[in-house]
Amino acid sequence: MTRHHSLTLQQATLESPTLARLTELTADSSARLAAIVKLVPAPIQPFIKAGPIDGDNWCLIVKNNAVAAKLRQLLPALASHLRSKGWNVTSIRLKVQTTGS
Repeated sequence: MTRHHSLTLQQATLESPTLARLTELTADSSARLAAIVKLVPAPIQPFIKAGPIDGDNWCLIVKNNAVAAKLRQLLPALASHLRSKGWNVTSIRLKVQTTGS
């Protein structure tokens, strides 16, 4: 009889390069959001989430079209701020979160 032992998330991450990379990207995306959040008007900050990173493109997930419209005006400044902090960001994409996501 084979016994399976459970792993902590940290152990699983160390044993899987794919999971380790995913964990790294998630942490990087969260750090990017933390770096720009103070540049975003306070009323819309709660409606923005860190999204996926694809090379030098980053995605922000927003709650609705109104938040996306306001944020779209700030994208050049946000990308410039991230570059000044050492991130290689050429574009920031916005994804409106659909109901149930």
